[in-house]
Amino acid sequence: MDKLNIAADPIDLHFPQEETSSRNDYNSRLTKAIMHYLLNEAQVPEFQRLYELRKKGWGVPAGDKFFAKQRRTSDKAHAKTAAHFYKMMQDIATDMNRLTGIFDIKPSASDIGSRPALLDLCMAPGGFLATALKINPTAQALTFTLPKSEGGYEVARELRKHPNVTANFLDITMLATDMRTPAAEFPPSHPDFAKFLPAHFNEKQRFDLALCDGQVLRTQARAAYREKREATRLTLTQLILSLEHLRPGGTMIVLLHKIEAPNAVQLLYEFEKFSTVRVYKHAHYHAKRSSFYMLASDVKKDRKEAREVLERWKRVWRAATLDVDGDDEMFRQVLEEGAPRVEDILERFGERLVNLGRGLWEIQASALENAPFMKKSSRREDQRP
Repeated sequence: MDKLNIAADPIDLHFPQEETSSRNDYNSRLTKAIMHYLLNEAQVPEFQRLYELRKKGWGVPAGDKFFAKQRRTSDKAHAKTAAHFYKMMQDIATDMNRLTGIFDIKPSASDIGSRPALLDLCMAPGGFLATALKINPTAQALTFTLPKSEGGYEVARELRKHPNVTANFLDITMLATDMRTPAAEFPPSHPDFAKFLPAHFNEKQRFDLALCDGQVLRTQARAAYREKREATRLTLTQLILSLEHLRPGGTMIVLLHKIEAPNAVQLLYEFEKFSTVRVYKHAHYHAKRSSFYMLASDVKKDRKEAREVLERWKRVWRAATLDVDGDDEMFRQVLEEGAPRVEDILERFGERLVNLGRGLWEIQASALENAPFMKKSSRREDQRP
């Protein structure tokens, strides 16, 4: 559940579409509406170009090999590879800050003189955190990361010894008490009953900047029931703990995939109600992939909209964790309860989505167009009789 796995297969985080069996569910309807809007109504040229390139590259053997190699590299990261990823994530964070200033913590008038507080929920190897500490040298950081013994990655040496970093090596999706679902609410027959953890957060603990860019690791051994909804559980854990403990006016950096995916659109739409939302994608690193970062600043966590979405996330996390039988219909109902109407999202957010997405689609389309495996595919097409 750490950052190296950004090189793995893109996972549609938050509320993955494949998690319910019905093709008429909320996510399916939202997907169809978004695609129709971008391709037919708004006719966004950047997205149309990317859409055609994706169709062209689907199933190209050379492309499959390229991404399979990236997955193997991610899964078997040794010291040299980990050092490369650590440096890469620092480069990404530095570029992100150069363009947006997102890592610059500016205390409010009431906090003048206090030390900035950082929260990193999936730290390893720690490139983002290292950059945040470099920009804010007096900051104190509370961090979490999956232990190496459970499939996690090595934390950079300089962070392991950093006096301003308090590290917790654990699986954050087991923080049931901090998620407001104490272990006592789980039946003793639950496969993870003995693994749920007591509180690791102080009730009044608040952070200026929260980093939410962890992903599910294929190298982690998990109970079978978790496989189906682990991406949802991990993403919601990060969102809930961050928003719950964010200082009013604080900042969240969240890793997502496919800005046009229903889960990403819904998340951006919700955050726009109580924060200033920007997006970022590096022009070189992972350019061929759909990954991008949502940058939410001046988060007004006390607004009614923020409180409502936080409670809805908690209900979904609880359902995904308690449901060990994979009850798709029950989970679909929980997902849709309180969710915004599909029509409202596009009517109120469609134009904003286009403006946010143009740069991301352009970067990915250009990278795919120039990828060696796509050029090989084009040559084969040209040689056909």
